[in-house]
Amino acid sequence: MSTILYYVEVSLAGYVAFTLAFYALSLRIPAAGFIARLLASYISLVICAGYGVFISICLRLVGDYRIAQWTVARSFKYVMRFTTGIEFVVEDPHNYLKTTHPAVIIGNHQTELDVLMLGSVFPRHCSVAAKKSLKNIPVLGWFMALSGTVFIDRTNSNNARSAMASASSEITSKRQSVYMFPEGTRSYSKEPMMLPFKKGAFHLAVQAGVPIIPVVVANYSNILYIKGWIFRSGVIPVKVLKPIETKNLSASDVEDLTRDTRETMLQELVLLTSKARGRPLAMPEKKSGNGVLKTSGIEATITS
Repeated sequence: MSTILYYVEVSLAGYVAFTLAFYALSLRIPAAGFIARLLASYISLVICAGYGVFISICLRLVGDYRIAQWTVARSFKYVMRFTTGIEFVVEDPHNYLKTTHPAVIIGNHQTELDVLMLGSVFPRHCSVAAKKSLKNIPVLGWFMALSGTVFIDRTNSNNARSAMASASSEITSKRQSVYMFPEGTRSYSKEPMMLPFKKGAFHLAVQAGVPIIPVVVANYSNILYIKGWIFRSGVIPVKVLKPIETKNLSASDVEDLTRDTRETMLQELVLLTSKARGRPLAMPEKKSGNGVLKTSGIEATITS
């Protein structure tokens, strides 16, 4: 056992030294900062994932496991601030995230760095929503199950409404908010834009009769832009928009709800990014369609 611990300590020390060397090198070669922060992010994720499994088990034992994802997200926020110098600053003057509960919280999805954003946005008793099939993946699935992930059952389902039924029941019975990315995948965009929205999150909110809280994150390609080998420290602004009530809506309203919410979020995304960059930006050119995918949209998940 002592031999194993020795090799773990040596490997960890080597990893840290390697990361610090790239940080030092970045003073002369900017691209080295990309590698340094990438290495720092991975070790931060591993540390917080290990903590997540441990704390989820502990919280299960004391009966308060539904704050596990909030707890782990917060730990990742502080660890990443120390190791990479990146911070998401949330503007929520009306305290919507803490006072509107339960709710379906939705946000634009840019890169893997959005996982760090959740550490700043997550209210207590909130979890991600994910496909039920992820439950079977070792370690990740265990953590998700232990920490109260709202799983969406896609078995034999032909549309988003049927797939969201069990998730809707869990939200209302356990008063658990969920966070979803309606784009369904990362955009990796250099300029403020959003991919078409899938309708799953909106079906879920309507079925559960809970509000939708839109969260907009400014485009942060100046902080992380993988194609350009850019990964810097910095502050990224986030804005929480007014909740959208769904109590009097039905399935027939979902497409309009999805389209209108996306349009509101896109306008705020451009404004927020313009403010962060200190210069006006134009709205993205409209393409064909209304910004709503015709597919079921039930794949929306935070999994990177």
